[in-house]
Amino acid sequence: MRVLGIESSCDETGVAVYDSEKGLLGHVLYSQIKLHAEYGGVVPELASRDHIRKTIPLINKVLNESGMELSDIDGVAFTAGPGLVGALLVGSSIGRSLAWTLKKPAISVHHMEGHLLAPLLEDNPPEFPFLALLVSGGHTMLIKVAAVGEYELLGDTLDDAVGEAFDKTAKIMGLPYPGGPELARLALSGCDGVYKFPRPMTDRPGLDFSFSGLKTFALNTYNKSDKTSQDKANVAYAFQEAVVETLAIKCRRGLKQTGLSRLVIAGGVSANTRLRERLAELVEKEGGEIFYPRLEFCTDNGAMIAFAGCLRIAAGQRDSTTIEARPRWKLEDLDALK
Repeated sequence: MRVLGIESSCDETGVAVYDSEKGLLGHVLYSQIKLHAEYGGVVPELASRDHIRKTIPLINKVLNESGMELSDIDGVAFTAGPGLVGALLVGSSIGRSLAWTLKKPAISVHHMEGHLLAPLLEDNPPEFPFLALLVSGGHTMLIKVAAVGEYELLGDTLDDAVGEAFDKTAKIMGLPYPGGPELARLALSGCDGVYKFPRPMTDRPGLDFSFSGLKTFALNTYNKSDKTSQDKANVAYAFQEAVVETLAIKCRRGLKQTGLSRLVIAGGVSANTRLRERLAELVEKEGGEIFYPRLEFCTDNGAMIAFAGCLRIAAGQRDSTTIEARPRWKLEDLDALK
């Protein structure tokens, strides 16, 4: 079974073709970073318009690179949520219309399930069950994963997501957009021990997260600093260490609470080198295993949507002909595969 996947939940247009027997046949990605850089953040209307311009050409490109015709597709998967409603409607409308025209099954994919299952695209995929840490610009979640569609939310963010906190702190420090990766690069030059940031919500039981206060702490620290290049690097270093250590503490708790030994990290922030290093240290100490997608599949992409959609279509799941976007969609509401 060959499934075309379309991702358009925010500011990246991703298209891919996944074959249930041969694996990933091709994937292409277009980023809107340059479009939104002028505004210092994603402008929803501009994002939607750009998805309209780019989706069809990208579909043609990935089919060409895969050596396929549109008629060779056995099903179409598209991100229906969560995300920006206008951007979601673009991918959903195009994907559902293609499936209807081809008389092929269509399936709505949950964006976070796509991220959650992305490590399964690797040569050494994790076995179920496992604990998953989903960290992105809009989400920070700890999830117990028993199987595809069998998800138990153990911890969630009460305010800013970790990627959002990275971006906002970078903006405070005057770093270019998108700020998260820039802050991580700056932190490489920082010195340990110059500043000490709190580890939010680690002094109490539970697996929920909160990064809004950490962002405020970074603002106050930066305003009191000398604002030299080295001092900015020191602030970036202290902020990143606080975030990484907070995530590590929560993951350790999650592994002990569930009795699981396998940890999956996914989402855009899973590309952070320091986070990978720290969690690898944690899992090695606990005698477990760690898994994450390759760097190109950490951020939004069509491959994860094609893969997740293929699993659900192969299990017999189908969408109605209604085109629907779900900007808010709970992961726990998904049906388990039978």
